[in-house]
Amino acid sequence: MKLEQLKNNNGHRKRLRQRFLKSGFEGFLDYEIIELLLTFGTPMKDCKQMGKEAIQKFRNLSGVINASPDELVQIKGIGESNSIFIKVIKEINKLLTKEKVEQDVRLDSPDALFNFLKEKIGSEKKEHFGVIFFDTKHNIIFDDVSVGVLNASLVHPREIFKKAILNNASYVIVTHNHPSGDPTPSDEDINTTKRLVEAGKILGITVVDHLIVTKHRYVSLKEINLI
Repeated sequence: MKLEQLKNNNGHRKRLRQRFLKSGFEGFLDYEIIELLLTFGTPMKDCKQMGKEAIQKFRNLSGVINASPDELVQIKGIGESNSIFIKVIKEINKLLTKEKVEQDVRLDSPDALFNFLKEKIGSEKKEHFGVIFFDTKHNIIFDDVSVGVLNASLVHPREIFKKAILNNASYVIVTHNHPSGDPTPSDEDINTTKRLVEAGKILGITVVDHLIVTKHRYVSLKEINLI
């Protein structure tokens, strides 16, 4: 790399970071945010083109952040270190979102639940099933998420209610995502939900709702009178 080009790259990086330190991401374009992230794992090279190509391939900032490491490294110049760093950013955001919801927001409506769950599993490209356990004051005790298709082996009442009993849960809300983007419940979704509701009645632990979530939409089985 020529000395003059190296100086230009370093100067551009410095200005990009100074903009961020001064005003956060205000005024940044999506590709500039990705470019800034890539500078931390790419010594000396110009990261602007990588940022633009990533936005073009994955459509927007959210698409890049939610892309898998294997998908990210398909962009020329984005190596393993950068792909892992972006994955770390995504997981940190999940943790912070979870903390904020648990501390500041009561998950007492389908809308509030969706805002929590879309960050947790809404963008996942594999199907995830989750259970949120609540105490008598509507506080989250903990949430438990598994990866796999919604079937009898994954969603067994024995396992769900065993955890509910051990943690003194008053009620539970179950959820899973549809990677297709369509939250319409399938027959399997409905039958599994009914099975869980009946098991909960026997044990005195109510299944309040089942939310099917995607990145942008959700369906509450309670709201459509399937619970």
